[in-house]
Amino acid sequence: MKISNVNLQAIIALFSFVAAIGVSRMVVNVYADKWKAPAMMVLYLRVLLGFLLAGAIVLGYYSFAGIDVISGR
Repeated sequence: MKISNVNLQAIIALFSFVAAIGVSRMVVNVYADKWKAPAMMVLYLRVLLGFLLAGAIVLGYYSFAGIDVISGR
């Protein structure tokens, strides 16, 4: 069974959005002092959250438009 590239990029967009939700929960737990973490770890988590959300938005938008950005065609 072969999955099309547009559907694959929609699945990747969903997984990156779910991962962004997990990272945002980590950031909230650090700010609520439930978890101890240095300031650089919070900065790293926020940058990771930004990249995950940007990837989810771009891949989701292009998959709804039917444009294949994975293979570059």
